[in-house]
Amino acid sequence: MAEVARDVEAGILEPECAGAVEMYSESLLRATDSALEAFEAEVCALVGPSDAEVFGVVERVVLALNAVGGDDSHGYCTEEREQLCEYIDLTLGEHGVDVAALAERRGMNRAEITDAWRDW
Repeated sequence: MAEVARDVEAGILEPECAGAVEMYSESLLRATDSALEAFEAEVCALVGPSDAEVFGVVERVVLALNAVGGDDSHGYCTEEREQLCEYIDLTLGEHGVDVAALAERRGMNRAEITDAWRDW
């Protein structure tokens, strides 16, 4: 607890994130960050992607997060699951993917783009 307080005071850790440090194991945070960083890199590399390419990137990040969340020492609660889905949607949108149109072409709504692979 003292270390977290020092990090907040030093500006290393945002105050609103202080609780997360104690709530989640370091290994969960690292594994989740790793999966999301790989996703971001793949999305950044997309140039005029087809729907199949975008869904391939979504599938890979979801399967990576399944592996993290399926580990006996880890897991995502409902709020975290929703945040992960929002993050995937926002990241795609920030890189030019029209997520609503993408989902519509597959006969689903944008909130369902991870459902085919998601265990969490």
